[in-house]
Amino acid sequence: MTEAAELPEAPAVAREVFGERFPDAVRYAELLADAGVRRGLIGPREVPRLWERHLLNCAVLSEAIDEGVSVCDVGSGAGLPGIPLALVRPDLTITLLEPLLRRTTFLTEVVELLGLDHVTVVRGRAEEVLGKLPPVHVVTARAVAPLERLAGWGVPLLRPYGEMLALKGDTAEEEVKAASAALSKLGAVSTSVVQVGEGVVDPLSTVVRVEVGESPGGVRFATKKAKAARARRRR
Repeated sequence: MTEAAELPEAPAVAREVFGERFPDAVRYAELLADAGVRRGLIGPREVPRLWERHLLNCAVLSEAIDEGVSVCDVGSGAGLPGIPLALVRPDLTITLLEPLLRRTTFLTEVVELLGLDHVTVVRGRAEEVLGKLPPVHVVTARAVAPLERLAGWGVPLLRPYGEMLALKGDTAEEEVKAASAALSKLGAVSTSVVQVGEGVVDPLSTVVRVEVGESPGGVRFATKKAKAARARRRR
């Protein structure tokens, strides 16, 4: 049996990033290193780099998000980036969307333990909750799927003129090029690669920003609206 890796002490910059919620960030890191590993939500090799590679890498995504908006974290998994984002941004209304029961159970426990009243956990896939959850200003995702597939799940959840923010790695530019046609069909009006976290993480966190126009989701979104309108007229 492999001996569990020890969670390192939080770097000094974490106190600055998480502010008054720093103790809660430490508690979350401890939960990931313990229950998160035991339940198979993260690998044991990730424990020594939980702070830099995971918590801080996700928390700096807040730099790209406007104040007071609604956010849906698609495929939230163990709560990355949703939980770190919630800790640094109490002004946001956040939904953690995750299809697997063992993960939503963990997320619910974390949300309740840390008192994150502005966070809701929803079990389901993006395509299953479309039309059941209110459209959001921002969709976030990390390590869920290639951009083309991720956009097909995330963009239809956006309200008009919303944006999807996907944390990506070195392949970000290539993924944007490969997904250009699909993004256009989904109603994307602008796609860019930005970096956040200067002075906090090294290397910087890479984010693909997909901005949509008046009809996010493209044909599928429009068809859904049309069907709903026809149904209302029949009543």
